[in-house]
Amino acid sequence: MTATAASVGVLVMAYGTPRHPSEIETYYTDIRRGRPPTPDQLADLTTRYEAIGGTSPLARHTDDQRDAIQHALDELAPGRYEVAIGLKHAEPKIETTIDALAAAGHRRVIALVLAPHYSAMSIGQYLGRARTAAEPHGMEIVGVESWATEPAYVDFLAAEVSRMVATLPSPATVVFTAHSLPRRVVEVDGDPYPDELLATAQLVANAADLTTASAWTTGWQSAGRTEEPWLGPDILEVIDSLAAADAKGVGVCSCGFVADHLEVLYDLDIEARRRADAAGLGFARTASVNADPAVMAALAARIHAAAG
Repeated sequence: MTATAASVGVLVMAYGTPRHPSEIETYYTDIRRGRPPTPDQLADLTTRYEAIGGTSPLARHTDDQRDAIQHALDELAPGRYEVAIGLKHAEPKIETTIDALAAAGHRRVIALVLAPHYSAMSIGQYLGRARTAAEPHGMEIVGVESWATEPAYVDFLAAEVSRMVATLPSPATVVFTAHSLPRRVVEVDGDPYPDELLATAQLVANAADLTTASAWTTGWQSAGRTEEPWLGPDILEVIDSLAAADAKGVGVCSCGFVADHLEVLYDLDIEARRRADAAGLGFARTASVNADPAVMAALAARIHAAAG
């Protein structure tokens, strides 16, 4: 597409993933800010990917999400929007896509991250990279900063939670999780990330009629392997606590993630399930949004509203 005076570029951003096992080392090196992983670190990550089929399906899901958002925007305003993907740790990188949108003639871009909860370390960094890349082009970046309480997203999760709870022995507790971050982000910088997770959890719990005091809680998962403390409790610790309190089941709503990938398919479906099995707890997980049409249409509507 070549931009016209009325056309708007849309940058949909996501974390990125290796599309083939041969890309794992390059991907891991990028995550580590250019420092190659040790052989043991690379072997550990490769083993995790092998456990879920060799690579993550995240790349395919991100492509599908982009296509669904483009389709929904075409329904709202035919021919007005060009939607492109920019990734944090894989190609096409955010900067590459900004350059391509600029080359196509776009001078205004609406940017949305495929993550619902705002943190300066997540969505803030994505938007910051987009704005830095856009500045030499004289391009304006309009960011959609949070969609933690998007009604279509809440409705999707509530339906999934209700379905999941019906499969679990009673009493069961639903744990709403998101990717952990270093504690300093909240304790020093006052980041809103935990409050954003809690807002999603509260709305979903209300909609799914989780009314008792022990019916739900929040937790964290997939913390980085660094020496500094990260937000907790970790989902594995929550499972241990529930077992000690004589719960019979645990259901995980991984609401911080919107696509199946390593942190869902390995950290939850393998590690968390293994811990629950060892504790004698029934275990289940809500489905990921992936390219759910209603949620993608809602995100498209937010983009359309931001474009004015």
